[in-house]
Amino acid sequence: MTTTFAGTGRLVRSMLAEDRARLLVWALLLSGFAAYASLALPRVFGEDGLQARAAVMAEPAGAMMAGPGYGLDHYTIGALMANEMLGFLGVAVAIMSLLLVVRHTRGDEEAGRTELLRAAPLGRHAQLAAALTVLLVANAVVGALLSAALLVAGLPAADSWAYGTAIAAVGLVFGGIAATTAQLSSHARAASGMAGAVLGAAYVLRAVGDAQERGGSALSWASPIGWAQQMRLFVDLRWWPLLLLLALAVAGAVLGYALEARRDVGAGLLPDRRGRERATAAGRTLTGLTLRLERGRILWWAVGLFVFGALTGSIAGPMAETMASQPQLLAVLGVDPADEEAMAGLVSEAMGAFLKFFAMAVAVYGLAATHRLRSDEAEGRAELALAGAVQRPRWAGIPLLVHVGASLVLLAVAGAGLGVGASTEVGTGAVGEFALAALAYGPLVACWIAAAMLLYGLGWSNVPLWSVLVAVFVVGMYGPLFELPEAVLEIEPFGRIDALTLAGEGSADATPLVAAAAAAVVLAAAGLALVRRRDLRL
Repeated sequence: MTTTFAGTGRLVRSMLAEDRARLLVWALLLSGFAAYASLALPRVFGEDGLQARAAVMAEPAGAMMAGPGYGLDHYTIGALMANEMLGFLGVAVAIMSLLLVVRHTRGDEEAGRTELLRAAPLGRHAQLAAALTVLLVANAVVGALLSAALLVAGLPAADSWAYGTAIAAVGLVFGGIAATTAQLSSHARAASGMAGAVLGAAYVLRAVGDAQERGGSALSWASPIGWAQQMRLFVDLRWWPLLLLLALAVAGAVLGYALEARRDVGAGLLPDRRGRERATAAGRTLTGLTLRLERGRILWWAVGLFVFGALTGSIAGPMAETMASQPQLLAVLGVDPADEEAMAGLVSEAMGAFLKFFAMAVAVYGLAATHRLRSDEAEGRAELALAGAVQRPRWAGIPLLVHVGASLVLLAVAGAGLGVGASTEVGTGAVGEFALAALAYGPLVACWIAAAMLLYGLGWSNVPLWSVLVAVFVVGMYGPLFELPEAVLEIEPFGRIDALTLAGEGSADATPLVAAAAAAVVLAAAGLALVRRRDLRL
């Protein structure tokens, strides 16, 4: 045992030092969001508003988006945090956890760092043990800060501590799953994708199960996220579902150790698929190769956006009807109760808010996709490509165009999904209109991708851009609800675009679209110019 885990302590200290800023950002963002929501929502909603929101969450579509619906008969802010926010925060912590484990295991192996470490007196399982130890520390910190945030809001102590513990346990579960998938594939991207697919399946199972029956059906119990929500926090606290989460987390870690003992360093247990003997005509071009590498990611994003778009669109009608009778909730859509035209088109206002949300999601895809250039450079593939007859602007510019084009496709798919989900309210003929409206956000999404190219050209990390996008998301989705200052709401870019009006017959100011397109061109040109001038790996 001593030999097998030798050097674990030193690796833990090294990993914590490497991730301290990243983990601190995750912890502060999640706990800050929980604190602000639990403090601001009671003042905004009021007692009547909370009960009206409970009526929306009691609908099957509401259960899909939120949770099993405990405490809807007397909806309190604690029940809202458990029913609606727990799943969202759990997914966020799960993403943090699976990325952490894959980064420090399969990611280090793929980059060749593990072989260098193994040359020192390092145990066979030391790296995985260190990654899981850091995972435990990270989730403990996040869980403690989330509990503290709820305590500051005056919520019951036992339920608050259970809330943070449940979310931390969800993170441990998906960290354990990532420990297993990291042994299966020889590529970090595939390992993260498999763990992410399990997370997506868990969320869908929870959503469908909760929609089938109030309080959750048997299908809800097939999801670790459902187990956390079945603790009935702030309603009728029960601790035993937490044991299921901890048992699954331990099982994932143990399976990871067992699989690691059966493979060589740098290899995966699943065989790599053999490629073609000869490349296709498209595969011999940079554009074709980029599309080939991106097609899996684009496909999964398209499926996810369409499904969630359809689920979200199905709740537009019930939500609009409830909000029409509750002025407090109109702040969610930023609708003035005195505006008769806006009140008459409340469903359209709801759809516009949903379109904005999915445009922000596509911006996330755009930023994530641009990471491929950084990976190619860090792992030496960029030098091999540029050693041939490929100019730097073309090498970086074609992926940029592919990512922008893929983003436009994803926007249209998300809009079509929303139209399909809301077809009972707006008619099937509006599906195309919603898809066209979603494309209005294309120039703005292109701005984010171009800004990422600029940072890459400067040799800077994308962390500042991710932080800005998170801030934009919070302001855009919750700013009116939290009654943020008007000056703050005005600088949120997605809210400046009236997509449905632009796609319909009404007149809307197209200036933001033109400005966004011009900014995207300028940022992209500056980024490509910087890529041409700087040294690689600097």
